[in-house]
Amino acid sequence: MNLRKSKSIIGWVFILIATIFITLFYFYPMIQAFILSFKSGMGANLQFIGLDNYIRLFNDPVALIAIRNTFIYLIFQVPIMILLAMFFSVLLNNPKLKFKGFFRTAIFLPSVISLVAYSVIFKYLFSTDGLVNQFLLNLSFISEPIEWLMDPFWAKVLIIIAITWRWTGYNMIFYLAGLQNVDNSVYEAAKIDGANPIQQFFYITVPMLKPIILFTGITSTIGTLQLFDEPMNITKGGPGNETLTISQYIYNLSFEYTPDFGYAAAVSFIIVVLTVIFAVIQFRLGGERK
Repeated sequence: MNLRKSKSIIGWVFILIATIFITLFYFYPMIQAFILSFKSGMGANLQFIGLDNYIRLFNDPVALIAIRNTFIYLIFQVPIMILLAMFFSVLLNNPKLKFKGFFRTAIFLPSVISLVAYSVIFKYLFSTDGLVNQFLLNLSFISEPIEWLMDPFWAKVLIIIAITWRWTGYNMIFYLAGLQNVDNSVYEAAKIDGANPIQQFFYITVPMLKPIILFTGITSTIGTLQLFDEPMNITKGGPGNETLTISQYIYNLSFEYTPDFGYAAAVSFIIVVLTVIFAVIQFRLGGERK
């Protein structure tokens, strides 16, 4: 009995230590940031202003542009990335494929490269006289160089390409791990019943990967709502704020413009609200109906 009590006490000590650290480094800053969102001023001279920061947010044209841009990235990039990750995972899970290890490493490698380093490389590759334009011109796909960094439409396309290149391999690893747990006998039985590869994918692979699709969908949504490095390092949010994201706008409010930490905190909670909303929607869509 004494041994059980001592083990129980040790267990509660470990739980208590973890709870203290989580509260100290996660919940306390969140609470302080929420309180800060109701204040305004510079440095330590902050005054309570109630809901003025949130009212200002919905009348701020730059904030609305940042929210719009973030939604555009979310709507287009996340589905494309998830579909590509599933496509590559199915291809690389083929037991007959040679050099699987090489291909898996090559596709996963972008996700371990420095965000700043690859953003700078993309900026030079997609410059007006960069390699991408030269390649497209040589193949006669275009008649004149595309202004990837200066045109609002192509600048958004560039950001979507960059994010997709960076994170597709990361999500692919989760799908590969899930496919490893699918018994080959399931596919063999489907073949005997006359199912073609496309039918096998939609009626076997996708349902089997449903929990992983939900997980990668939520994590990718959160990552896109917090998007900062690519717009900051590739386009600086330009041209004319057309690639500005919410996180980048928060940075500008805090460090680039006249510091307004209270308003920046209020804008940051838009990300929290949007994350919760999209997570709930995805759980509803991915949940089992009873």
